Amino acid sequence: MKYPYTYLIEIQFLGFRFSGWQKQVNAKTIHDMIDKTLSFVFNNQQEYKTLGAGRTDAKVSASKYGFQLFLNFEIDNDEFLKQFNCNTTADIKATSIQRVSSVFNIIKSSKIKEYHYYFSFGEKPHPFSSPFLVGIEENLAIDIMKKGARLFEGEHHFHKYCTKPSEKTIFKRIIESCEIVENTILTASFFPKKTYVLKVKGKGFLRYQIRLMMATLFELGKGNLDLNFITSSLKETNDREFLRNIAPASGLQLYNIEFDI
Repeated sequence: MKYPYTYLIEIQFLGFRFSGWQKQVNAKTIHDMIDKTLSFVFNNQQEYKTLGAGRTDAKVSASKYGFQLFLNFEIDNDEFLKQFNCNTTADIKATSIQRVSSVFNIIKSSKIKEYHYYFSFGEKPHPFSSPFLVGIEENLAIDIMKKGARLFEGEHHFHKYCTKPSEKTIFKRIIESCEIVENTILTASFFPKKTYVLKVKGKGFLRYQIRLMMATLFELGKGNLDLNFITSSLKETNDREFLRNIAPASGLQLYNIEFDI
């Protein structure tokens, strides 16, 4: 069915109790919850279709995510946002809506994504912080981790930082920026006094790529790896065997996504 009206809707969500974006059998997902909310808003009387900007892992949150809504009728933007937010679950919020061209495709559209990974170290953090950051109880050499993060910047071969690739997977990717800084963005009274965030920005990322990068940086901070390991792992001549140590999903957040509309 061809839908004459197309909208881009931006949302925020806390992913801790969801199994990612994509619909799955016997699992609670963001996409499934979005569609259930829309069915309620439209009183089960209107046909529609939704497409997400990309997959997210289980427990991963988003400060900014987008999905495309296809309809056969025009809606009032303000009223739609009001009805959507009144009827969806508390851990999902629609922040904006705009009509877009019928040729716009949210999956194929060029976009820049910025991911954040929040963490602390030196002690086990308060349990209330578990949906937002990962606590490493060992001490980490944060200065060398900052140097290691910078090594991911630029164009590299990320064969080792991907799981379950397809035959068509493109491993040569460009990371525009990658840094570890002290966290002043996401704060709470029950967070440790000092927390950190890995910020990564690029056009596209492989399955588990950032979590594999973060796990490698954790091992670097623990003294189990050195900077040369990261440098070698990014060369075209690497052994192409993916790293098996994956950082927990709960610390990862899609912080921003910019669409080329």
